[in-house]
Amino acid sequence: MAREIPDLMAEVRTGTGKGAARQARREGYVPGIIYGAGAEPQPIKLNYNMLLKRLRQGRFLSTLLNIKVDGMKDAHVICRGVQRDVVKDLPTHIDFMRLADDSRINLFIHVDFINHEASPGLKRGGTLTVVRPEVELEVLASDIPDHITVDLTGKNIGDVIHINDVDLPKGVKPTIDRNFVIANVSAPSGLRSSDNDGEEAAEA
Repeated sequence: MAREIPDLMAEVRTGTGKGAARQARREGYVPGIIYGAGAEPQPIKLNYNMLLKRLRQGRFLSTLLNIKVDGMKDAHVICRGVQRDVVKDLPTHIDFMRLADDSRINLFIHVDFINHEASPGLKRGGTLTVVRPEVELEVLASDIPDHITVDLTGKNIGDVIHINDVDLPKGVKPTIDRNFVIANVSAPSGLRSSDNDGEEAAEA
C-alpha cells in the first residue's frame, strides 16, 4: 500500500528580497521558496501558526509533502532547510525542493508487526521489544510504502529481528549499510528475575 502524502497549504508571495520577506512576516506568514525539477523558483508564504505546528510534530525535513498553492499545479516537495531566529529559535524562512516521480529520497517508514499469535515466544509470555518503530529507507518518490511488515511467526524468546530479515518492497533499501536490529522477543520479567536469582546463587 502506498503512503498517503500529506498536503501543505501555501500562497504565492509577491515580490522578493528582504523587504517583501519582512512584510510577509508582519502579516503572520513565513516566507519560503520552491525550487528544483527544472522549473523556475517560486516564492511562497505559509501561515506561521500552521507551519510551527507541523514543525513541532517532528520529522518535517524527512517527510514528503504535497504542496498546494493557488493557481499552481500541486507539487511533491521535501523541505531542504528552515532558517530560524537566532534568539527565539522560530522559523523565519523555509526552502522546499520539488521532486520528480523518479526521484529517490530518504524517509522514515513505519514498521508493522503481524502474527503475534503465531509466535511461540510471545505465547509463552515473552515480550516484543521494538527497537525501531520506524526505519529510514531510500524510496522512490512516486511509490512510497505506507509501512514495512515484520512477520512474527515462529519467533521464540531470545530471537532478534534484523533489517535483513524483512522483505522490503521492490526498489526500497535501507539508508544504513549494517544489518541493524528492529526488534527482539525478550523473556517474561518473572523468568528474567528467576534467571538472575539463579545466577546470583551460583556465584555465591
